[in-house]
Amino acid sequence: MIVGLFPQLLGAGGIPRSGCLIALALTSFAEQHDERCRFISLGDPVGAGSLKTGARELRFTGCGGSKSSFVSAVLGLAIRQPSIAVALHPDQAPVLHAMKILAPGMRSAVVVHGVEVWTPLPAVQRWSVQSADRVLAPSGYTLALVTKEQYLPLGKGRKLAWSLGPEFDPHRTPCAASSTPDGFPRGRIILTVGRWEASEAYKGVDHLIMALPTLLKLFPAVHLVAAGEGTDLPRLQSLAVESGVSDHVHFLPFIAREELPNAYDHCEVFAMPSRGEGFGLVFIEAMARGKPVIGGAHGGTPEIIDDGTNGYLVQYGDVPQLADRLQRLLSDDSRRREMGSQAFAKAGRAFTFARLSSELDIILSELSD
Repeated sequence: MIVGLFPQLLGAGGIPRSGCLIALALTSFAEQHDERCRFISLGDPVGAGSLKTGARELRFTGCGGSKSSFVSAVLGLAIRQPSIAVALHPDQAPVLHAMKILAPGMRSAVVVHGVEVWTPLPAVQRWSVQSADRVLAPSGYTLALVTKEQYLPLGKGRKLAWSLGPEFDPHRTPCAASSTPDGFPRGRIILTVGRWEASEAYKGVDHLIMALPTLLKLFPAVHLVAAGEGTDLPRLQSLAVESGVSDHVHFLPFIAREELPNAYDHCEVFAMPSRGEGFGLVFIEAMARGKPVIGGAHGGTPEIIDDGTNGYLVQYGDVPQLADRLQRLLSDDSRRREMGSQAFAKAGRAFTFARLSSELDIILSELSD
């Protein structure tokens, strides 16, 4: 049996979406090796749950946010002596270590994402991450930092870059003929997608808002669409009013996964000038729809965006630079199309689910040997 421990599978944002990718890949690996999968999710509703991803239906047990129920369910599976267990967040590493006490022959892996491991973890959590057989990171940048800051033994870390989900066909040419997503304004759209939490105010949405007054002088029909929710929304909404651009900033709820391709199709540029992305799934999703992307020249983003080729990298907080790069793309249709074409090509070359699944197969096979 192969066990997956998830913070959440049904939620929006990069961690639940990457969790679904890993769950799909684990299911495929298990089928090839005549194993069963059991998935336990801390944050999803209590009881049996399911999630349709592409043509597959993922089944899992939700714990309703109860840590005691989560630990009980996980240790109940450990007694059955699983062969492999994968924790999809370092917060769950201590539970993974407890599983290994009950199942000494079990091999384990912890998946890390980004900022949560860029500085030292609390002692117990750090020790639990160190004790895993493999630690998987989505970018070389995060792999290097988790190795340094968590004092990983040499050779324990592996890079496993995220991929496009089944809803994104990297070989299907994008089409702008689909219906406009609910809430999208008419005009020229700059799109950003994410979790707008006060604890994650490094995403750069505020800088996009601050760049709008400059852009509106040249492009009166430009609008910023920010899809997502979180505790930072009141601050961002106030900033839009204070900047005099509230009529051109549109805060929309999270867009359902199956509708995301349609949202990207109806923007001209995707931008998230963040300083804290361990990877940035939204970048490759926009690229798969043929859109040029703008991101922060920090973290794992430079491993996705080739500056000046498929988009632009900007320094976090440099609003004039951000406005300049947006202006370049909005003012030059040929440049925008060429960068979008390069983005589409890279997404189909480097970020397919087949690549992710194959790389995870190799890692899991190493653990099984």
